[in-house]
This record gives sequence, structure tokens and C-alpha cells, in this order.
Amino acid sequence: MRQSYEKDGYVFPLEAMTPHRAAEYRTMFEAVEAAHADDALMSRILRGNPNIVLPFIDEIMRLASVLEPVKAILGDDLLVMSANFFIKEPATPAFVSWHQDLTYWGYDDAHEATAWVALSPSTTQSGCMRFMPGSHRCEIVEHRDTFDESNMLSRGQVVAVEVDEADAVDVTLAPGEMSVHHGRLFHSSNPNASADRRIGLAIRYAAPSMRQVSGVATFAHLVAGEDRYGHFRLLQPPTDVLARRDVANALEAIALQERIGYESAADRGKRIT
Repeated sequence: MRQSYEKDGYVFPLEAMTPHRAAEYRTMFEAVEAAHADDALMSRILRGNPNIVLPFIDEIMRLASVLEPVKAILGDDLLVMSANFFIKEPATPAFVSWHQDLTYWGYDDAHEATAWVALSPSTTQSGCMRFMPGSHRCEIVEHRDTFDESNMLSRGQVVAVEVDEADAVDVTLAPGEMSVHHGRLFHSSNPNASADRRIGLAIRYAAPSMRQVSGVATFAHLVAGEDRYGHFRLLQPPTDVLARRDVANALEAIALQERIGYESAADRGKRIT
């Protein structure tokens, strides 16, 4: 597996859980989501920082079936820097442009990998991810900010180089399957033309040696091994669904993420929303 990952920049499909268990996790998430559908801030936390506030998301990111493939790539000591849901409603224009994850995260290295866990079918029709094999061997390329309202990325960022989509690989996943991809890999996804939601949980794993070049200590969860570096502010697992302490941490995490992720946009006079 590691040889394939080093060659292509990704591996898939891998079994994270059974389809039945994926359906159970989906049901749990959608119940919490529905209960807070009228609260914009809480909805943002649930999609953008669910690992901080939902015990069952913390459970997913610690599953041996999820951790072992990532350990094979990054080693036995693992942090989760963040996790977020990428949800495309059926028959909507939401898409993700070609980009590299590490572009705006502000880290000093690339000892990071994203495990993307499908909780619903991720097919070509529903807008599965698309990978550009071998593109992780590029350094971070220039990106343009579009702020396209249909783009699910925070800034509508897109690589400012030509991408030959004929070479792209469709990352089709059944519920309970996952992919793992490198932080420099070019990837994107098309709109969801199916009749079901496309629900994916992206879990950002990193070696503890990674650090913010800005010097800001961001939050992380230690999920395997030990942290001998102290570059992150380690959080305890969430104590309950949307516990007060955890919500406060999630709000602080959002502020830190915005500060780091939008820093260069602000420098260029972009409007931050």
C-alpha cells in the first residue's frame, strides 16, 4: 500500500467500516444536524469541526481500520489536526475545484494525509472526488482565489496551472469505504446529480513533528502513539454531543483556522467573509 501511495499520492478503496455501521454513523450525524438546522453557527461547527464536538466522530477517527493504513504512511505517532464534512445535497451545483490541501494550512512540512470516509455512496453521479495521479510530487503551486459561491472551498481556490482532466481518476467509494490522499495531491469533485446526499468525512492526520510556520499553536487530538514535540494544543476527546467545553474549543478552532487560512488573502486586499 505504501508503495502505491508514494507513486500515485493516494490509495483507495479501503474498508473503514461495514456499510451497516456507516449507515448508523450517518443516522447519528443527521439527527444532530437536523436538531440544529436553524442555528447557522452550530451547523457550521457540526460540518467544520465535528471531531471536537461529537463523540461518534472521535470514535471514527480512532478506529483501527482507519488508523492502520495512515500509520503505514505516516508512522505510529498520529495527530488529527482537524476533520470536516463535505456534504453535497442532491441535484445541486456545489463542486470542489482542483486544489492542493496544504496550500493554505500554514504547516512547515507535508507529513500529513487525509482519510476521506464515505457515509453515503460516492459515485461519479453523486460527485465523487477526482485525483490527479502523481501530482503530489509537485511542490505547492500557485492558486487563484475565486470566491465562487458554488465552490465548497473556503476561498474557491483553484490551481493556477493547466490540469488535463483526461488523466483524472474517479474515487468511487461505497458507504464505509475510504480513500487516503497526500496533502499536495491535485484533487477536485463535480456537482451531485444523484437523488441522495453525498456525505464524506475528511479526517486530517499528521505526524506530531508538523508545526505552524506562523508559530500559532492550533488544536489537535492525539489518536495514536505519543507527541514528543508539543507543537499543538492537545484536546481531550469530546465528552458529549455539543458539550459546552467542546463547543467553546470549536469556536476557538474556527477563529484560528480563519486567521491562518485567510491571512494571505487579507494581505492581497481580498474581502473576508
